Amino acid sequence: MRCSAPALLFAALLFCLSSTGGSGSRALGASAAGVFGFRDAKAENATESRFLAVPDPRRAEQHLRALTAAPHMAGTPEDKATADYVAQEFRAAGLDTEIVQYKAWFNYPREISVDVTAPAGVEMHGPTREHVAGDPYDQDPRVVMPFSSMSPSGDAEAEVVYANYGTPDDFDQLATMKIEVRGKIVLVRYGQNFRGVKAFVAQERGAAGVILYSDPFDDGWRRGDQYPAGPWRPDSGVQRGSIGYMFEFPGDPTTPGFASLPSLPDGKRISPDQSAEMPKIPVTPLSYHDAWPLLQNLGGPDSPREWQGSLPFTYHVGPGPVRVKLHLQQDYQFRPLWDVIGRVRGSELPDEWVVAGNHRDAWVYGAVDPNSGTAALLEAVHGVGELLKSGWKPKRTMIFASWDGEEEGLMGSTEWAEQHESELANASAYFNMDVAVAGPKFGASAVPSLKQFLRDIAKAVRSPKGDTVYDEWRKAEQPVSGSSPPSSDAAGDSRRTPAANVDARDDVRVGDLGSGSDYSAFLQHLAVPSTDISSTGPYGVYHSAFDNFAWFKKFGDPDFVYEQEMARVFGLEALRMADADVLPYDYEEYGKEIAAYLEAAETRAQNKLGSQALDFKAVNSAAKRFQEAGAKILAKQKNPPRDAEKLNRALRNAERELLVPEGLPHRPWFRHAIYAPGEYTGYAAVVIPGVNEAIDQGNRERARQQLAVLAAAIDRAAKALENHK
Repeated sequence: MRCSAPALLFAALLFCLSSTGGSGSRALGASAAGVFGFRDAKAENATESRFLAVPDPRRAEQHLRALTAAPHMAGTPEDKATADYVAQEFRAAGLDTEIVQYKAWFNYPREISVDVTAPAGVEMHGPTREHVAGDPYDQDPRVVMPFSSMSPSGDAEAEVVYANYGTPDDFDQLATMKIEVRGKIVLVRYGQNFRGVKAFVAQERGAAGVILYSDPFDDGWRRGDQYPAGPWRPDSGVQRGSIGYMFEFPGDPTTPGFASLPSLPDGKRISPDQSAEMPKIPVTPLSYHDAWPLLQNLGGPDSPREWQGSLPFTYHVGPGPVRVKLHLQQDYQFRPLWDVIGRVRGSELPDEWVVAGNHRDAWVYGAVDPNSGTAALLEAVHGVGELLKSGWKPKRTMIFASWDGEEEGLMGSTEWAEQHESELANASAYFNMDVAVAGPKFGASAVPSLKQFLRDIAKAVRSPKGDTVYDEWRKAEQPVSGSSPPSSDAAGDSRRTPAANVDARDDVRVGDLGSGSDYSAFLQHLAVPSTDISSTGPYGVYHSAFDNFAWFKKFGDPDFVYEQEMARVFGLEALRMADADVLPYDYEEYGKEIAAYLEAAETRAQNKLGSQALDFKAVNSAAKRFQEAGAKILAKQKNPPRDAEKLNRALRNAERELLVPEGLPHRPWFRHAIYAPGEYTGYAAVVIPGVNEAIDQGNRERARQQLAVLAAAIDRAAKALENHK
């Protein structure tokens, strides 16, 4: 509808304003036909339309410019300045706002050097400073040198062995080739698994140290033009990142399971040397500019052809004759973190929380990761502020969070969640947004009970391309005949792997939640139903100095219309959950997905352990009971009763009953029976992890025990749904 204020009556003007966004595209909001979880779709539609009209691309651009004006690594004065900026915006929107400080153990680099010491004639003295002609940001002296957070200090000098992506299978392949890695410095490229897993596997195999590098095959010139001509990683670009063993537990490595408040006595902390999160061998990253002479001069057998990257020579595996000396001197201290927490108290159910968060800290400027998300978060908060001015109040308490210390190991979110464990027992959902915008391709992950909720939200928001976000999402999943395009995500170390995804619906795919972002503590430690959203594209500057405002303005979202889209989706998730009469979970879909996970696990168990090794009857029966209970309660949710307190309590409790109090074997911090990050994948989800990891290890007795634990958890969840009357 075209708006012309002089020609319209006041009522028509209000309709027009509520039906258009800042980009000129029409916002949708709830369907008049009904909104799942609401008795009054008309009232919800009016609220959502008012909210969707608010996010503005020009204001989002101003936010991103301010947030990325300086490098702002966690714990720095520049990081505190971004906390103050976010807190100011929260308060301006009418949120009750506080900055919560924690004290966590992490490192800055003091001295980092990588030098080739043999053979004669081969020279490399790294790391080379990141630089491209024409970038206005890369020469700032506050740009931290390339380093690996959570690496120990150490000196190591040894021959180099190339180990591809550093997966367990890659190391097994080297063993098959009779290539010894014990005592060697292992060179591995980013991709396929979390960088901390690469360090962990190398440590297990006896390596003296690890060098990580970005190969142009994965996110450099093999993908397209390099920055600044294109969006892909230039020769000198380096991916920083934490190698902390977050698959053991995330957060401050000295306080697993409890909050690292500044008042915490040092005697209550565990020693960093004893922390399972801390690696034991020195690890550091290089650009492919610096890795080039190492790879080019390696001897030994040709690498397996699938290990060949895109540098212009044949890759060999070594060992040697290239010999490298690592010198890493880290500055470890207890450093401050600043979470910004903004609250809107619920008018009817103040003790039931809906939490929505994004992290703010960055390795350097962090235009895409994470401050595209922070700008979208602020626009969502601005929309909520406009609703508050009109007199609206949510039924449940809404909490908007700007987390700190995510890059070092999900620290700010984990410490806050551990501090508020008792209050979060009544939380309805946690909504996460990390990399909000790296391009136009929308994607999402969630617990199965919220997958349809996400699809419905996407149907209620207009895409900058004209259709709904859902329509564009679905079109992007349709393969083009005869083509196999490369991944458009941050190819160096993507967090968005929807591994093990087996959507129960014939619909747009919503991935499973593994780890690598701030939902981890909420879902996997506390069983708060969670989602994660992102809009991706060709993004080769992940965790480098080139992830800055200039890159974003040229390649990420030049007109900030996808920022507007993500603000709407993110904010609408929080609004709809906060105001729902009946919580919009779908446990029938959850049950179907668990059944699919069990079917796949049974097949794997037969292949690995033999056809008679494990009995899945009890756990399959529990999954069937859970699915049937989900279908029955779903029918009641679609016709919400006037008094929904007992129904909502049952819906909340079902997810909580999937917690295993003793946690996973050897990883007690992870307590969710259905989802955890993989011990050897790190980011990608492992479903029914206790069972599947035991099968992978060939441990029949543990697999039997974990099947019993899983069956009991699913039965408890089914019973919670059945007891809703």
